[in-house]
Amino acid sequence: MSTPFDMRFGHVAPPSRGATSRATTRRPSDRGSAGRPLRGVSRRAVFAGAAAALVSAPAIAQAAPRVVVIGGGFAGATAARRLQRAGVAATLVEPAANYLACPFSNLVVAGLRELDAQRFGYDALRASGVTLVPHAATRIDAAARRATLSDGGTLDYDRLVMAPGIELRLDALPGYDEAATEIMPHAWKAGPQTLLLRRQLEALPEGGVVAMAVPANPYRCPPGPYERASLIAHFLKARKPRAKLLVLDAKDGFSKQRLFEQAWKSLYPGIVEWVSLSNGGRVIEVHAATRTLVAEFDRHRVDVANVIPPQRAAAIARDTGLADRSGWCPVDPVSFESRLQPNIHVIGDAAIMGGMPKSAFAANAQAKVCAAAVVELLAGRAPVAPKLINTCYSLVAPDYGISVAGVYRPAANGLLADIEGAGGTSPLDAPPADRKSEAEHAESWFRTITADVFG
Repeated sequence: MSTPFDMRFGHVAPPSRGATSRATTRRPSDRGSAGRPLRGVSRRAVFAGAAAALVSAPAIAQAAPRVVVIGGGFAGATAARRLQRAGVAATLVEPAANYLACPFSNLVVAGLRELDAQRFGYDALRASGVTLVPHAATRIDAAARRATLSDGGTLDYDRLVMAPGIELRLDALPGYDEAATEIMPHAWKAGPQTLLLRRQLEALPEGGVVAMAVPANPYRCPPGPYERASLIAHFLKARKPRAKLLVLDAKDGFSKQRLFEQAWKSLYPGIVEWVSLSNGGRVIEVHAATRTLVAEFDRHRVDVANVIPPQRAAAIARDTGLADRSGWCPVDPVSFESRLQPNIHVIGDAAIMGGMPKSAFAANAQAKVCAAAVVELLAGRAPVAPKLINTCYSLVAPDYGISVAGVYRPAANGLLADIEGAGGTSPLDAPPADRKSEAEHAESWFRTITADVFG
């Protein structure tokens, strides 16, 4: 979706080609006759083009700076593509063959969409010139500017862009561990858990109870749990009309609350019950074997439990020293360079972005701004302070959409802050035709953003 702040920078001149490249790839076993590491990797089919460009000394001397991007989601894939388009050789490190998108995955939970519709590959990025490395990054040596890969290879870089996403904190809620996720699925990363929750809903006995445990802020996609609650309620209304949905919340308020509650009252009377923090909604313990959620004021034994645990930045970011005591990564709001490690930028859900939420739209916007900033920094210029936009659509029924939008800029406190009066939410008094139109806009947005990132 194009916006006035889309930050397209295909016109930016590439950085000076006189700098020494640090984006070489090495393995301990790849050695020449003199015993020095060759500039190649074990998977030469993947790196053939890059290796051919690095074998001669004159080519090395003239090579442009290289940037490594870790994580192939909305943030990382966008950053890699934009860097390549700007003339900066980009290497994207992503072990998965394709990406499963979380936006619209709540429709999969409710049986309204198939999981394959959430699957996107990286062929278009390869075609654009981005080098794909099909391994996980296991260690970052920030001082040496080197990433170690799961196959033992290494990638040197001039600047590193980290877009590793979130880690679910399975240590944060007593009783909720890896085994418990197979009984009480979180479904907060699209994939097998999404389908598990869907199967459990389909097997729900008539008159049964579904419960959701929603964490305190911050977490990925602030309105996501309430969209899920709405679409589960839609499923129950159509398939299990005597069933109930209990939403146990560790907060007293949430994104688009009035719009959601209005829709629940109109569409799903008697089905959805939201229990706030003040009313004992915070879940403090679970017993997976009996599907029991222990809240501050009560115990709830249910038929299906969707437990969304607290979250933090992914382990690779924390192990690299990019996260503070909050578990998230503080960054400069102009360049998204880490405040804790130089030459490393953090974008997307793992970063602390102030007023800007953790969403796919936000990740895509941050990646464009970050890529433009990296281009400027590699050329020895100061990045321009950005303005970023985020729009978040939520479906409360297949033909009923609501949205919130915001515009953000760097503030004096070193975070991104809302520009007052520049955003807003769907009106409470909108007619049904407008709600249907917003649902259509949501579908159009998803097609547009996935084409921009992966297509």
